Amino acid sequence: MKKYKTYFSFFRIRFNMGLQYRVAAVSGAVTQILWGLMECLAFMAFQESDPEAYPMALSATVSYIWLREAFFSAFTTWNADEDIFDSIVNGGIAYELCRPVSVYHMWFAKTVAARVAGAGLRCVPLLTVAFLLPRPLRLMLPKSPVHFALFVITLLLGLGVTVAFCMFTYILAFFTISPQGLRMLFTSMIDFLSGAIIPLPFMPNAVRKVVELLPFAGMFNVPLLIYSGELAGTEMFRSIGMQCFWLITLVVSGRVLCKAAERKIVVQGG
Repeated sequence: MKKYKTYFSFFRIRFNMGLQYRVAAVSGAVTQILWGLMECLAFMAFQESDPEAYPMALSATVSYIWLREAFFSAFTTWNADEDIFDSIVNGGIAYELCRPVSVYHMWFAKTVAARVAGAGLRCVPLLTVAFLLPRPLRLMLPKSPVHFALFVITLLLGLGVTVAFCMFTYILAFFTISPQGLRMLFTSMIDFLSGAIIPLPFMPNAVRKVVELLPFAGMFNVPLLIYSGELAGTEMFRSIGMQCFWLITLVVSGRVLCKAAERKIVVQGG
């Protein structure tokens, strides 16, 4: 129990630090509101031009966009923790290894805290505006209380998958001179494959079926489609199962890789 209190302390300290950047959060929320409006109008034009080819209900697409913008800070991979990368590159990791705690669990707690704090500051004003907009730009209510409950559960699972994958990026930085190449590769790949750029239902069926088997679909795609009811029945529970599978797989393999990196790390200087 004492061990868990230690990691909760790391979470609380990092969470409180994240709440300090209120002005940046407000300006970011304004930017995302404008971006969300632009995307909604673009998808509306697409739907009006060819309704037969549109794979989702327009209201579901609009809700997907607003929820994605509201929780963008929690799921995007480009806003990785710079302090962690700096500690690896500059040798500050030596101090982290001297602590009687697991580096993996400590970084996991800090990363979750930073993402929750960032999303918490932005989601309230953004969702408020989205609910007050006129139709068809308005964020719809969840399809049912059950769908909302599953949305919250899958949102937390998606956050876990996102953080677990970020941990891989941190750990792989042990084996490189600079982590910038890895970050650029993973950010570009995940933004596209997670549904952060376009919802996965807009992809060709053959491509979408493959992408849905990867861990990235469980980040944005699953919770946002469940909210609107676009993902239901057997397919919904299969997607939740995939989220659980990838969360466990990424955490276990990440811990193993972290242990291997700790055994081989060399810090120059003194």
